[in-house]
Amino acid sequence: MSNQTSPATPAGPSGPGERLRTSPLDRWHRDHGARLVEFGGWEMPLEFEHGTLAEHMACRQQAAVFDVSHLGTVRLVGGDAWPGLQAALSNDLAKIAPGRAQYTHLLGEDGSVLDDIILWWVSETRFDVMPNASNTSRVLAAIGGTDVTADRAVLAVQGPQARSVMAKVFPEAALVGHFRVQELIWRGMSVVVAGTGYTGEDGLECAVLAEAATALWTELVSAGAVPAGLGARDTLRLEAGLPLHGHELGPGITSLEAGLGWVVAWDKPGGFTGRDALLAQRQEGVGRLLRGVVGPGRQPLRAGYAVEVEGATAGQLTSGNFSPVLGSGIGMCFLPPSLAVGSALEIVARGRSLECRVSGLPFVPKAKLHPPATAAAGAAPARGA
Repeated sequence: MSNQTSPATPAGPSGPGERLRTSPLDRWHRDHGARLVEFGGWEMPLEFEHGTLAEHMACRQQAAVFDVSHLGTVRLVGGDAWPGLQAALSNDLAKIAPGRAQYTHLLGEDGSVLDDIILWWVSETRFDVMPNASNTSRVLAAIGGTDVTADRAVLAVQGPQARSVMAKVFPEAALVGHFRVQELIWRGMSVVVAGTGYTGEDGLECAVLAEAATALWTELVSAGAVPAGLGARDTLRLEAGLPLHGHELGPGITSLEAGLGWVVAWDKPGGFTGRDALLAQRQEGVGRLLRGVVGPGRQPLRAGYAVEVEGATAGQLTSGNFSPVLGSGIGMCFLPPSLAVGSALEIVARGRSLECRVSGLPFVPKAKLHPPATAAAGAAPARGA
């Protein structure tokens, strides 16, 4: 998206008079009491009847299903797809192969992260690139291809029991390994399944034809997946220390500052857009790094709260919320690299100063993934905002 925001401050339509887009699951959500909000030009569920806290813990302890159809899908097909993507994106496609997924960045010439992307290499000459919601047109302009977002829904089943729930509904999908991608058939229709997610838990994302989305969603819920909305998606990704575009990534923020230098393939032949700027920053050293902040109690920390170090303003929180697992307020912000984990700082919230400490990321260690023995683990988990 051009500026993805957190569900706490939902984005409206992308322009005056433009109607919000809705998911193929919109009728189901409305019929089941979802609280809907504007987000990245879409109207999506913030939470269902049991609330964000219950949905969050269902994902950490059991399995939850999220409608993430607001993510874009830009499809590239043909012999020119691979070299075009290799030149445009920061990571190196030569590290993976068909049937794999990769987290990568689309950068500006100044090294800013224009979007962070999950790329699904579906078959030899087909790539499904997954931008953030309102960034789809930007990514389409940069890499070409066809926007097929309207043709499908994307369902994300996440949690320690995600695969056992999926096995009851779609056994073949449950066998797709971590950061693997496979095109399968469910009820006579094509479904692309990827072992990716945005929660810090194991899980699967299914791109299913729009007309089949409600049937698959309903069966997953019947099998034990708890419907969850953007509220829980935000608290889960925050506990996992995963960035959100428009907050920890975006204009003026580079991959190195966000602590994501591992997605930069410095030496790949031909380079990529933004390489020179990043190389200069690497040589000079970054002036700030993304860090975690943990509060003293249950009061949620919020994006925009001022951060003070030794009485001087050091910036503001880029994201913040309450951590159900830790039982305390947590947030993220950019801090001087010299400020060590454990250091004290103050968060100024509504005129009140909170004594906080610097934390490493993630706040909650990512779940140990146990993909089937037939599917080797892939790259580190990444976003899917």
